[in-house]
Amino acid sequence: MRQLRTLLAAVALAFSCSLSADDNWPRFRGPQGTGVSENPRLPLRWSATENVAWKTDIPGRGWASPIVWGDQVFLTTVVNTGETPEAKKGLYFGGDQSKPPTTEHIWKVYSLSLTDGSILWEQIAHKGVPLTSLHIKNTFASETPVTDGERVYALFGNLGLFCYDLAGKLIWSNTIQPHRTRAGWGTASSPVLFGDRLFLVNDNDDGSYVQALDKLTGAKVWRVERDEKSNWSTPFVWQNEQRTELVTAGTNKVRSYDLDGALLWEFGGMSVITIATPYAADGLLYVSSGYVLDPRRPLYAIKPGATGDLTLNGKETANEFIAWSHKDAGPYNPSTIVYQGRVYVLYDIGLFACYDARTGAEIYGGGNKKKRIPNGKAFTASPWACGGNIFCLNEDGETFVMAAGDEFKISHTNALAEDDMAMATPAISGDRLLIRTAARVYCLRKAE
Repeated sequence: MRQLRTLLAAVALAFSCSLSADDNWPRFRGPQGTGVSENPRLPLRWSATENVAWKTDIPGRGWASPIVWGDQVFLTTVVNTGETPEAKKGLYFGGDQSKPPTTEHIWKVYSLSLTDGSILWEQIAHKGVPLTSLHIKNTFASETPVTDGERVYALFGNLGLFCYDLAGKLIWSNTIQPHRTRAGWGTASSPVLFGDRLFLVNDNDDGSYVQALDKLTGAKVWRVERDEKSNWSTPFVWQNEQRTELVTAGTNKVRSYDLDGALLWEFGGMSVITIATPYAADGLLYVSSGYVLDPRRPLYAIKPGATGDLTLNGKETANEFIAWSHKDAGPYNPSTIVYQGRVYVLYDIGLFACYDARTGAEIYGGGNKKKRIPNGKAFTASPWACGGNIFCLNEDGETFVMAAGDEFKISHTNALAEDDMAMATPAISGDRLLIRTAARVYCLRKAE
């Protein structure tokens, strides 16, 4: 079996050399963290059987997004050897679990073939009883892995970081001290790579920090303490026209650091829980935070080159480096998306809005005039865009397809199987769309 896995991995590595870099999806929301693809061959329609290249059942539970390099699809999961409580869909109170599980769990990393969905290898990162609790809708494998094409880095919050080569051999691992999180909800912030460094944000209720590690050895390069409590936002490496910086979104402040950990700029005004991930498009940085019970649900567009405190005063909506903002436009779980000059905002309860990406001017759905996705229900995954369309995947496994532009118009809905609860943000590789559900991974592709 080991020889077979090695052979399969070698074939996958050879196959990857023939693929375009555009076919790789190496991190959460893709190469640039924007969730956008321009591949004209991606499918517009699918179901549990239509335009399905393959589907592979995955044991356990995990909301980490798939990532892709060459012919390999990487993802993580955690298998509970006991009974896993069933999560309800939608936003609700009562999902807190005050005590950790008492049964043995198995933390796993998988590599699947992009071609046919077969398992190239699987590795057990850890076995044991969890030391921390979770929100009933969270998992112990909610952090999306990241890869540089030579190694894959799998983070399991409150447990450890594991580095494998593409054949599945463990290169190094680092233990992460477990910390309390808000109401015992668990962790979700994914790692990011830039150059020879791996960046992690660990915002918790004990002692928050951001750190850089040497990607080859796992050794700490630097660590900076943060005045934050629990957040779930993935950091973003912003390569702009003036410099490269590490942007982190938090409840107290949005902060930007240089690549050696020195603070460049910061500003306050976020909601009391921050989940959405920063990203850049068309020369601006977009940051949002939108806890549903907080009247502050801001969406910001930031210009490059800032220094110091950028916090807006009073009724200000812009200043020298904040190009524009809206105080009540931010979503809670999903990140926003910029596509063809517009910012599209998907809200957890099935509402939708659109703004001009450069000026922030409302196109539709601003304030209390948000558009409702008919029968949309609950959304956690971030939207993606391609081929002149915006795609929104709800927790029932239904994807609502709408034309990009100045008019809110849904063209059709693509539904998966009844047991396909979906909270992971999909991945794209060339002409293939990968959707992870609670039960399996789908590879969707137009039939030949």
